[in-house]
Amino acid sequence: MTATPRILVAEDEPLLATHLLKLLQQAWPAALLLPVAPHGHAALEQALSDLPEVLFLDIQMPGLTGLALIEPLLDGWPETRPLPLIVYVTAYDQYAVSAFERAAVDYLLKPITLERLQQTVGRLQSQLGLQEQARQQTPEDASTSSLMQLSMAQIQQWQQIWQPASSNGQPLLRYISASVGKQTRLIPIEEVLYFEAADKYVRVVTQQDETLIRTPLKDLLPQLDATQFWQIHRAIVVQAAAISHVQRDENGKLTLSLKQRPERLPVSRLYTERFKSM
Repeated sequence: MTATPRILVAEDEPLLATHLLKLLQQAWPAALLLPVAPHGHAALEQALSDLPEVLFLDIQMPGLTGLALIEPLLDGWPETRPLPLIVYVTAYDQYAVSAFERAAVDYLLKPITLERLQQTVGRLQSQLGLQEQARQQTPEDASTSSLMQLSMAQIQQWQQIWQPASSNGQPLLRYISASVGKQTRLIPIEEVLYFEAADKYVRVVTQQDETLIRTPLKDLLPQLDATQFWQIHRAIVVQAAAISHVQRDENGKLTLSLKQRPERLPVSRLYTERFKSM
């Protein structure tokens, strides 16, 4: 296990942040506590700069929530380092706790007690111990492979958060209804090359043109055939048949090219596993 693990706490309420830091000092004296990130964007910037082993993330933060920062965090994290261990902190238990348990090491409900935090620290120490075992494997390339396997397991767990919800028996979309001026245009679903979330709208892109609809992407996903439309990014869903090829740059980032459009679409690290054989 890392002798002095670095911990980054992201919390927008100063009193709660101070309380958590004091408890962490008691529960894990060997840990190094980094300066508190006061909001989601600061947490993302600090995490990618300092590369801490552990993150305590408030779920509801201004700017970028604890869940929303995961995708850019994974995209920016060095592939040669194990992904950070995540603990979610929340004042509300209506969130999908079972999903957080699959994707994070633990979750903590406010107000946090020392006894409950000690349980979390035990889980974190066990996970860091597994990472250390992977590092110590020989030869060196085997160790690297083991660390990458641990990271891939984490990514696969995170994918469960972004999987589209069940359609609950509702029929799949056959047409997209879009308003163009005073007209309502019906776009056959097979003509859509990709959907892209843009502010309060979703861009519906076909070979010839594009239009905007107000239906959120998360509401569209359950109505799309998952074998026909693939999510490649938190904000992008592409028709599989429209994909020409996928290219990896020198930093390991994937971009996707379409058969009938010139633009190249980014593939988030959350979804790179889908293209391993391409």
